[in-house]
Amino acid sequence: MSTVLHVVERQQSFAQLTVETLRSSFERGITRPLVWRREQLLRLRMLVIQNEVALLAALRDDLGKNRVEGMLTDLGFVVSECDRALRSLRKWTRPERVVTPLKLWPGHSQILREPLGVVLIVAPWNYPVQLLLAPLVGALAAGNAAVLKPSEVCASTSELLATLIPRYIDPDGVRVVLGGADVTRGLLEERFDHIFYTGNGRVAREVMRAAARHLTPVTLELGGKSPCIVDASAKVEVAARRIAWGKYLNAGQTCVAPDYALVHERLLPGFLEALARAVRHFYGRDPRESLDFGRIVSTRHHERLCRLLVGQDVALGGESDPEIRYLAPTVVTGAADESLVMTEEIFGPILPVRPIAELDEAIHFVQHREKPLALYVFAEDPAIQTRVIEQTSAGGVCVNGTLLQLANPDLPFGGVGSSGMGAYHGRASFDRFSHHKSVYTRATWIDPRLIYPPYGALKARWLRHLM
Repeated sequence: MSTVLHVVERQQSFAQLTVETLRSSFERGITRPLVWRREQLLRLRMLVIQNEVALLAALRDDLGKNRVEGMLTDLGFVVSECDRALRSLRKWTRPERVVTPLKLWPGHSQILREPLGVVLIVAPWNYPVQLLLAPLVGALAAGNAAVLKPSEVCASTSELLATLIPRYIDPDGVRVVLGGADVTRGLLEERFDHIFYTGNGRVAREVMRAAARHLTPVTLELGGKSPCIVDASAKVEVAARRIAWGKYLNAGQTCVAPDYALVHERLLPGFLEALARAVRHFYGRDPRESLDFGRIVSTRHHERLCRLLVGQDVALGGESDPEIRYLAPTVVTGAADESLVMTEEIFGPILPVRPIAELDEAIHFVQHREKPLALYVFAEDPAIQTRVIEQTSAGGVCVNGTLLQLANPDLPFGGVGSSGMGAYHGRASFDRFSHHKSVYTRATWIDPRLIYPPYGALKARWLRHLM
């Protein structure tokens, strides 16, 4: 017991020292100048580009990730975010003049964006480069100091980033802390000015409880069961191919991956056949041999996914190899509402497919479940697209596609309800890590006496008129 307490105290002491060091830097104004922010963004971009080979090798080691997939979804995403911030930084930080009403004349009003202070970014394992560094872009652009906590599950990538970041990024402004859940808990004991967490709902509740002690604002990027609705008007072949791509990318370990598909019953046979064709085209007849299909991140997660398949009707795939953490691209049909595969977030290469008789059935199904991080609707009829968008709630929607809503930096990305709170990407990232300070400046060349007592009948009439 005493040994455990000693370890916890040591972790808290290290966390406290890290936060205090960064807070001192922030209070001395190191992170505020635009020159510093721009330099850090340029160096972060350089880190990714100059270490592409090593980063992709680490992703391959941790997740079996294909080089092109790693480039598109992890490295390229961070570079794109850096580029957008560098192009727009001066515009984002410019004071925003707003209208000053007549009753506040003479004077002027503006909104200033100022950094929050010292922020904590806790990243997950599924996209370990993107989901650690993309939020950092917003934190740096806004002028904050940051503590980065990568996931211990992706050890190769996390250790590499912990080595590279101090070589490129000013350690007076950014520190990386490695370790497991105990280290994260130690960090959460400290007072931050914002906590940005990406992961699951269970840990998110711990984050919120810890943040509540200091009244620290949080951004939670979670997940949930993101549905695909395939309407009778959809192009079956295109829908199946795009759903298969979105589902089996990164072996299904994507927070916005299609979790299940609700397919019009008339299209169901053709949809299942098209799914099988798409999987064969992407990964060959044996995806185990494909260099383009990833692996499950750990034995524990592999075992969890295999449990989801117990008692299910497997229409495609289902093969697994625990020694190499392989689970084939899989489709199940006929899953009961109360089954694990329909109640738990899958986060793996398993796609339940259910028939629907009409669109209202699909909308009702989605409405009566937790709000998802993403919703996908496949329909050629614009009226159907509009109905689904208007009658369901989700963090974001992609029409006739999957995942690509994340690729536009002008579309804020975030959840709603149980799928998260707060959004980022592009300008939204800068705003997420900024305080919008309202400033009203009153002129002194004249000093109207109207608001000063004594208040007679004439003043009262004028003040009522100006209200």
